[in-house]
Amino acid sequence: MKRQSASKNVVPFLQTANYYFKKGNHYYQQNKLEKALLFFKKTIEVEPDNALHHYNLACLLSRMGYLEKANNIFSFIVHQMDPTLTECYFLMAINYGLEDDLEKSRYYLNLYLHFSPEGEMAMDAEELLFALSEEDRIREEYPVKKPKKEQLFPQAFLVEEKELVKSYAENPEKRRILWQALYGKKEEVVEKAIKTFGLLKGHGGETQLLEFVKNPWVKQRLRLQALLTLKNMQVKGLVTVFMDGGLRDIDLSFYPLLAPQWLKEWQEVLEKTLKNMRLSKSYNDNFYEDVLAIWLDYLNNIYPQTPNIRKIETWSAGLEYALARYHFLNLTQKTLAEQYGVSAASISSKFRQINEVLHIEYRAYRNMFKFISEREED
Repeated sequence: MKRQSASKNVVPFLQTANYYFKKGNHYYQQNKLEKALLFFKKTIEVEPDNALHHYNLACLLSRMGYLEKANNIFSFIVHQMDPTLTECYFLMAINYGLEDDLEKSRYYLNLYLHFSPEGEMAMDAEELLFALSEEDRIREEYPVKKPKKEQLFPQAFLVEEKELVKSYAENPEKRRILWQALYGKKEEVVEKAIKTFGLLKGHGGETQLLEFVKNPWVKQRLRLQALLTLKNMQVKGLVTVFMDGGLRDIDLSFYPLLAPQWLKEWQEVLEKTLKNMRLSKSYNDNFYEDVLAIWLDYLNNIYPQTPNIRKIETWSAGLEYALARYHFLNLTQKTLAEQYGVSAASISSKFRQINEVLHIEYRAYRNMFKFISEREED
C-alpha cells in the first residue's frame, strides 16, 4: 500500500480575529508597535467588515506617527462603515493638530460635538476648542513676524533672571517670542522656553506652562519636563494635563517625582544626555521618552537620597549607556567616553550605580527572553 503524504493529513489551523487582536494588544502594551501593527492588520484580513478592527489600526498608526494614514482610516470608518463611531472625529482633530492644521482640528472637534454632544470625549473637545480660541487670542496679541523664533529666542533671553523678569513684563515683543518658542518645532528651543518660563514665577510663567501641559499636540517628554518645572515653581493643588487621550487632573505633589523639587543638576544631566543623543541621529521618540523614564525611575528609587553629581558629563554618559544596555544597542563605553570627554571607567561606575537600583540588564534580558518565547509560540 502506498504511504499517504504527511502533508495531506495536516489540517490548517485558522486563528480568529480576537486572537490576533489579543496578540496585537499585548505587543502594544509592551510598546512593540511594529509587531502590534502586524497583528492588528491580521484582524482586518480575518474580519474586514468589523469597524472596530479598523479603528484599532488607526489608533495604532496615530501612536506611531502615521497621522495621515490614520486619519484616512478614521474617515473611512465614519463615512463607509459605522457613522456611530464618532470618536473618530475627535481623534482626527488631535492628529490634525499634531500636523499644525488647527483649522481642520477645530472643524473635527466641532463635528464630534455636533454628533455626540453628550459623548465620552465631549468635555475634552470643549476644553480643546477653548484652548484653540485662547491660542488665537494670543496670536492676535502677539502677531507672528518673519524672523525665525529659533534664531530670535537665544538672543532675546540670554539675560540674568531679574533682567529677564523685567524685560518679559515690559516688552510685548519678548513675550511673543518666548510664547512662540514654547510651541516651536525644535525640541531644544522648547526646552529652553520651558526653563525660561520656570524663572517667571509670579509673572505669568505658571499660566503659560499650565496651558502647555493641557495641549494634546506637544510631546509627552516635553509635557513631563513642564510638569517638573511647575513642581519646582511650587504650584499647588490639582493640575489639568492631557494624557491617555484626554484631559486629566493630577496632584503635582506626587507626580511625576517623589522629591519635592526637581534639582538643577538633575535637569543638566538629562539635557546633556538628550543633546548627545540628538547628535547621533539614530534615536526615535521612544528612546527619548525611555531615557527620561530611566532617569526619573532612578531618582525616585533612591529618594530621599540623591545622587552625588560632581561632573554632569559622567552621569549623562552613564545614563545614555543604561539606555543602550536596556535596548541592546551597539554602543560602547569607549565610544561614549570620546563623545562626552570622560573616561570609560567613570561611565562604568555611573552605570553600575544606576544598574544596582534599576536592574537594567536583568530587565533587558527578561524582555528579550519573553520576546523570543512569544516568537517561538507564533
